Parts: sequence; C-alpha cells; structure tokens
Amino acid sequence: MAPELKKECKYALLVPTSMGIRLTPPDGQPVHASDTFIMRATSAESNVASVSSYLGLPVKVLTTFVKGSPVAQFIKSNLASRHIDFEGPEVEKGGPWGYRHQINIADSGAGSRGPRVDNDRAGEVGRTLNVADFDLKRILGEEGVQIIHLSGLIAALSPETGKFCLELARMGKKYGSRISFDLNYRATFWKNREIELSKIFDEIAGLADILVGNEEDFQLCLGIKGPEAGGSELAEKIENFKGMIDRVKISYPKASIFATTLRQVISSNTHLWGAIVAENENWHVVEPREITVLDRIGGGDAFVGGLLYAILKGWAAEKWLQFGWASGALATTLLTDYCQPADEEQIWSIWQGNARVKR
Repeated sequence: MAPELKKECKYALLVPTSMGIRLTPPDGQPVHASDTFIMRATSAESNVASVSSYLGLPVKVLTTFVKGSPVAQFIKSNLASRHIDFEGPEVEKGGPWGYRHQINIADSGAGSRGPRVDNDRAGEVGRTLNVADFDLKRILGEEGVQIIHLSGLIAALSPETGKFCLELARMGKKYGSRISFDLNYRATFWKNREIELSKIFDEIAGLADILVGNEEDFQLCLGIKGPEAGGSELAEKIENFKGMIDRVKISYPKASIFATTLRQVISSNTHLWGAIVAENENWHVVEPREITVLDRIGGGDAFVGGLLYAILKGWAAEKWLQFGWASGALATTLLTDYCQPADEEQIWSIWQGNARVKR
C-alpha cells in the first residue's frame, strides 16, 4: 500500500539540485568526431521531477544560479517549459575564473559503440547550495511538500550541499513530508571524504521512507553486503538482489519502500530492462524485457520519477513498479535526459507493449 502522504500541500514533489547543461552531438556521433552540438538543460534530480511535472502534479526545484548568466536564463526557461517551479539565490560569477553551471559533454553511442560521458564541474555553482539560502520553514511548513526527493549526487557534491540535504531531510520529517533517497554513488565525489559522507548518507537513509539504489550504491554508500555471486544472466540475479535489499531493510527499518533497476546492455541501442520494488513485506518484480534505446542517459532517473508519481497518485504498489519501468523505457526513446510523457496512457502503452499508432 502507498505510504500516507501529507494533505493540503502546495507541492507534490520537491528536489534540491545543481542545474547544468548537456552538450550532445546529433545522430549518435561521438564527441571527439563532432563539430556540432545540441545544448540542453539537465540534472539527475530535475529529470526525476519531470515525470510528475509533465503529468500535472506541482513540482519545485531548489537550486542556485549564476547571476546574469545566459546559461542560467536558458536553464530557467527550460524549467518553466517543464512546468517546474524553481527557487534559489543568484550567485555572483566572480570573473572569468568564477562560478558557472556544470557542463555534461556526452554522446549517445550507437550500435556496438558505447556512449561516453565527460563531466566538467569546475567552478560549479551548485556546490554552493546552502541551507542558509532557503526559508525551509516556509517551504516545508507553510507551503507544504508531500515527497522530498534527495540524490546522493547532491549530498556528496560539497560539504555545503551535504549539510543542505541532511537538514532538508530532518526538517521534512518534522513537517510531515515523506523522504525519497536515491543513493547515486560516484567514486570521484567520495574520494578522501568517505568518513564524512558515510555519516551523512547513513542519517539521510535512516530518515528515508523510500530508498533507491543498485548493488554498488547500497554497498559503497551504506556498507551493506552485496548480492551473493552467481547467475550469469540478469534475470537469474534477481533473487540475489532480493537478499541484498532484505539486508538493507534490517539496517534501515524506517523505510518501507526499496527499489532498484536491472539493466543488461546488448548494444547501445538494445538493452534488457527490469526492476524490483520491495514494499513492506511484498516484492514486485519486472523481469528484464528488451527495450530499444535512442539515448540511455536519464532512464534510471525516469524510473524513479515514474515510481514517485505512482506513489503520489495513491496507486497499488504493483503499479508503482510498472509505471516506473515504463517511464524509464520512455525516457530512453527521447533525446532529452528527462522524460516528457504526453499523458499517463502513453506510459501505460509502453508497459503493455503496445507501439501501434494512435490516431
């Protein structure tokens, strides 16, 4: 059953994030062989929020912007086009070596050539995300939020962002919001900060109602023993994933929903895509099914976005997983990193395997 959500809230979903841009060569070409690029606004957390925002739920992003930057204006216009409210301070650029929005340079891959991603985060303004810059009492207590979605990418971005995510989780619980936490481990973020970040992630996970992550995330962020070895095929490993999530449930008993995706890459354009959700004592599994992939980036975010949307709608737990799986599959057919569903029916058609023309 769906967790009880706070009533009479202005926002269904709130996400803190560091907004940036993605530069992508057209037609699946590699970066090093390209001289033309498409620029899009992006962040993992706003990708999650987009499923709900496109389907009509009120969503808000908390972030930081570079004052007077044309890229900041581009990002604001993009968020508005996605029906996402946003709030955050304007930070002075500080000259040519000052702050800017992160740049993600990534191609989509094609066939036997896998995609490659280069993250340029020097001077990233999102690293300044600070609890002192937001009136959390107003946002959480007066306006109200049903679910706060936190990402390990933001929690590990800087000492300031870690404190911000932790305080957001603490205050969210105080004001009755549900907490969703996608662990999103990144080795480069954790280097030489293991003790600091382990404490932050442990406390956030202890406050979370919903925990999302793959086997590496749970092991490296929370110190949970991973799946037992065995099973050459992805579908054969499902029972091992279940065992790992059972161990997570023991360590973090306040959480009632746990989720992970399953992916096997056949080629850049063909994946086997599955997912697992544990809801209290009930298991829901989508065994890996073949999907066609135009661009894989954002598929995992859309899975989480679809899962949270289904929870916010109060659907049965089995439908959370189905809608999340299909939202992720939809995102991989789009050139944006974020899912842009036309309506719920479009996502359910993907789940049903119905790709017939709709007139």
